[in-house]
Amino acid sequence: MEDLSQSDFNFSDNYYEDYDVVEPCSYTSNRSLEQVMGPYVHSIICILGFLGNSLVIVTYACYKRTKSMTDIFLLNVAIADLLFVLALPLIVYNEMSSWSMGQWACKLLRGTYSVNLYSGMLLLACISTDRYIAIVQARRSFRLRSQFYSRIICIIVWVCAILLSVPTFVFYHWYEPSHTRDIIMMHEENITFSPHYVCEFKFSDNGTAARSKITIPSTQLAVGFFLPLLIMIFCYTAVIIVLLRAKNFQRHKGLQFVLAVVAVFIICHLPYNITLLYDTVKIFDQHTCKASETMQMAKTVTQTIAYLHCCLNPVFVCLYWGEVQKPDQGNRPGGPKSRDIK
Repeated sequence: MEDLSQSDFNFSDNYYEDYDVVEPCSYTSNRSLEQVMGPYVHSIICILGFLGNSLVIVTYACYKRTKSMTDIFLLNVAIADLLFVLALPLIVYNEMSSWSMGQWACKLLRGTYSVNLYSGMLLLACISTDRYIAIVQARRSFRLRSQFYSRIICIIVWVCAILLSVPTFVFYHWYEPSHTRDIIMMHEENITFSPHYVCEFKFSDNGTAARSKITIPSTQLAVGFFLPLLIMIFCYTAVIIVLLRAKNFQRHKGLQFVLAVVAVFIICHLPYNITLLYDTVKIFDQHTCKASETMQMAKTVTQTIAYLHCCLNPVFVCLYWGEVQKPDQGNRPGGPKSRDIK
């Protein structure tokens, strides 16, 4: 998920020019938490995510059977997650100290991070829609679920993800905040120190910065979580109703695995998005340093939980592909064939 902390919205160094220099909140406890999450927990997530999603891509390439629309969507989810686990360690490494990789890497890594966020969520919504068409609209499923359509949909998803990430590519900058220099000089005169660079959102005027505090997280919440969630709820509610009426739930083997993917989506992403929603609603309220640090710690923990999705998705994908490879021995006359719901 896009990391949207309060510090990310110190867009313009001019923000501090009209005021006496005031030392900001130190966030000592949150920094200590990040020192554990960054090099240890995130490293484990990246290793497992890289191995798992690489396995998914290799397995897809080695499959001899005809690829279904769901297969193609799951492949693209794996690609999105793989891009994420390749970008995350570089972001963590640079954020543990001063960002040392320069402007180009700042924009590229943050932009890749954002593209993965949107593409992964939208692809999960596409999988839900595919399950809905395959089971609820079974008579039209062959016409609507061709490989041609699935590839077109994936291209559209990736283009949308890139367009939604344009603000990240454009407005993330590599720079040395002037207020950091002022605070250090205020405490210790004639001190010699290395420049501390950051990779954060930076705008030229405070009006744009204030609007972005609302529009950026609101877009992330709307498109990156609530829209896919609503699509999943609608599609799978309709699917379950149809299957219960048909009394042939067991024959839809692949469904339970796709449902598991959706469950992982909710468990992993709901805590962070609820935290982000609360923080966005309260963004212009005055907060004590203790309250602000508590919110930052909550976002750090829930964001790490959200990262887990890139490790868990490959497990369910491999189980799904292994199950649909088995011959369907439970077909009854008049019921839908197993190929209809793959």
